[in-house]
Amino acid sequence: MVFRVPADGDGRAAYLGELAGLIWPEPAEPALRRGGPGWVVVPSAARPRLLVPTGSGRAAAGAVRHSTEAVGRKARLVRQGLATAFRLGLGPLVFRDRLVVTGAGLDAYLTEVLGTPALVSMHIGPARANRKPVLQLLAPDGRALGYAKLGVDPLTRALVDAEAAALRRLADLPLGAVTVAGVRHHGDWHGHALLVQEALPVRLPRATPAAAEAAERTAMVTVAGCLGVRRGSWAGSGHAARLADAVDALGARPEAERLRTVLKSVADADPTVAFGAWHGDWNGGNSAVLADGRVLVWDWERFEPDVPAGYDALHRAVQTAIGHVGVAPTEAARALIAGADRTLAPFDQDGRGADLVAVLYLVELAARYLRDRQAEAGARLGHVDAWLLPAVEEHLARRAR
Repeated sequence: MVFRVPADGDGRAAYLGELAGLIWPEPAEPALRRGGPGWVVVPSAARPRLLVPTGSGRAAAGAVRHSTEAVGRKARLVRQGLATAFRLGLGPLVFRDRLVVTGAGLDAYLTEVLGTPALVSMHIGPARANRKPVLQLLAPDGRALGYAKLGVDPLTRALVDAEAAALRRLADLPLGAVTVAGVRHHGDWHGHALLVQEALPVRLPRATPAAAEAAERTAMVTVAGCLGVRRGSWAGSGHAARLADAVDALGARPEAERLRTVLKSVADADPTVAFGAWHGDWNGGNSAVLADGRVLVWDWERFEPDVPAGYDALHRAVQTAIGHVGVAPTEAARALIAGADRTLAPFDQDGRGADLVAVLYLVELAARYLRDRQAEAGARLGHVDAWLLPAVEEHLARRAR
């Protein structure tokens, strides 16, 4: 297999070759060519963002429509235009690079798992420590049949297995409007962890922005309480012990020592906290509110019980501020702490300690990014010493005066 393509700025071109080798291991032979059958590389092999199957215009259009959550009117229009081009057969004429495969791979195995013909499409994201193959499974008529995730290293294998366990646990809980996918298959494929889950009805009409915001907030409260809510001292809690262990596991790196100092400050203040569950990575790319009131939520690989209730709302707020509004990361962290009493009000947190709950969330996020080596993988927020820690330390210094 030879991939002679220039590397782009975020490493996706190099990852295309790695991805192909994972999905079609030997004796299969994936290769890049110009024109013809195979998977269309959109927009090009030098800047790959999406692999679209050929052979069915409807399936190709479905691959584009279901590839990612388009945020904003312009993004939705671009995606719809691209889907229309593929449905009419124009996509392969515009985008000339192809991934061509000789032999069978994961796509053939997934057809066996589903018991029906399935075409696969893949979105190619930027470098992250937890980047892994995620395949859309499509019927020839364009219907989404499900999604498959492949855990290919210790981190992503653990995440895939954790999501399978979370989905099975959530399936037995009363979640109200919150809708999660069912597990179709969970097992091992070529030494990798494989999870196949149902497709959620993301193409149904969406709620208005105002209704969506209210419904999402209610859904977060539901998830927080799905395993029960309790109140108690933070310093003596199981969460405090687990978070301290997570920071200690980072070893002697300088960020870890600063995080230990932050945790000591919070323990000394010892706020009374409401504890519940959280999704773990709730953002605009893995949730959707339908016009009928259902709240679709996916990517449950970070689900965790017994954390300060409202973590999901804090995570959603800071990720939206940085990723979609364009707020500088340090300013977003400062604003998150300053507005924590309002953000956490629906979760029955004591307003006097809400800022400390936000601080704990940011410590949790920092420990995750450092443990997963996000900075080394190229994730821009992985350098927590440059944005997250200054905001937390400044706030605690002011609070101590």
